Amino acid sequence: MKPVLALLGRPNVGKSTLFNCLTRSRNALVADQPGLTRDRQFGIGQLGDRPYIVVDTGGLSDQPEGLDDLMQEQVMQAVTEADVVLFIVDGRAGMSAGDQAIMARLRRYGKRIVLVVNKTEGLDHTTASADFMQLGVAEIHAIAAAHQQGVREMIDAVLAPFPADDVDETDEDQGIRIAVVGRPNVGKSTLVNRILGEQRVVAFDEPGTTRDSIFIPFVRDDQNYTLIDTAGVRRRSRVTEVIEKFSIIKTLQAITSAHVVILVLDAQQEISEQDARLLGMVLEAGRALVIAVNKWDGMSVDDRERIRSELDRKLSFVGFAQRHFISALHGSGVGDLFASIRTAYDASMRQLSTPNLTRLLQAAVEQHAPPLIRGRRIKLRYAHQGGHNPPLIVIHGNQVNAVPADYSRYLENYFRKHLQLEGTPIRVEFRSGDNPFKGRKNVLSKRQVDKRKRLKRFVKRGK
Repeated sequence: MKPVLALLGRPNVGKSTLFNCLTRSRNALVADQPGLTRDRQFGIGQLGDRPYIVVDTGGLSDQPEGLDDLMQEQVMQAVTEADVVLFIVDGRAGMSAGDQAIMARLRRYGKRIVLVVNKTEGLDHTTASADFMQLGVAEIHAIAAAHQQGVREMIDAVLAPFPADDVDETDEDQGIRIAVVGRPNVGKSTLVNRILGEQRVVAFDEPGTTRDSIFIPFVRDDQNYTLIDTAGVRRRSRVTEVIEKFSIIKTLQAITSAHVVILVLDAQQEISEQDARLLGMVLEAGRALVIAVNKWDGMSVDDRERIRSELDRKLSFVGFAQRHFISALHGSGVGDLFASIRTAYDASMRQLSTPNLTRLLQAAVEQHAPPLIRGRRIKLRYAHQGGHNPPLIVIHGNQVNAVPADYSRYLENYFRKHLQLEGTPIRVEFRSGDNPFKGRKNVLSKRQVDKRKRLKRFVKRGK
């Protein structure tokens, strides 16, 4: 599992700015106004080769009341879910009584606490941190989140005690890990029980029955699998219980630790914005995907046609994923899921040769050349594989920073079609740089050396 980092501190100390820096996103609202963040933001981040989950929280007050009291109760619940608490303070304002009160509350939880002294741009880090040493925190880092100063060094130190790879994706004993995700009450636990052939998880006609992610190993047709049943994720405005809010963390962890994700949809409900948000989490994590449309039994022909049309319209951005229309309760169509799971897994883990990728790149460019940038053509020279799960294709060339997004999507679709990569997203990364053969000695064959010698003798006789 990826380590969970909770960001907390007084209002307006830069928590959301640091969240955006750690996740390389603009998901958290940032403004010079205290108390802007009232709900949690969850993000997957990676600086270097160390992935993690970040939770941005609302500002803590030393005298909470009313709505702030409820909000801060949930902030402290975030502490219980976190592996590391990043306690952020304002290096320019200095230590306050509020910082001391928050520190006293944090000590009750027995969590590892890292003190992050923010807004230290232009200041001496030792001097800026000295005022906070009386808080008694051993780990102190001075940063400037708005300018991304010291953030990389801080996160490297925070993640150092954790194993480099919490999950070994090449471990055959663990088999194929399958995360079952979806909104509450769409039938995830019923599907897990149907796959296993026994009542292994609680299935009840009430949203939110599953509070945590449950890992269940099993064997099917001599292949090892691990099923991950996750808590339902509902729209934020409908999430009221503190425990349910933080089941989102477990779902994010399940998605990122899986090889293949089964998104369960309810055929008797419209596809919602929350379904799209879940798909966004899967795509952000780069995981292979299978879509299971549940509760298909008993529907009329017209209703089935309407659902198919809605899927085509709203889920066109995940056209690579296989769809299955099933009844988890009665078992119809459930067995067919495994062929798509294996196909998606094999595609996400496939090794792609550099010569083949380069030939496909050249063919794609010949069929549809990149656009001109200020009168100069973008040159894409060669491609190689940079990783798997999902397949990462690295393309080298000139002016690659100017490659339009639509041309990048064209290349993704071209590679997918010709490599037959079904069920998995593909990532294309562009890199510019010197010719990889530059600096190598020009080694000539014996025939070429003899030809050059004869040419030199001929020129000399002519003179």
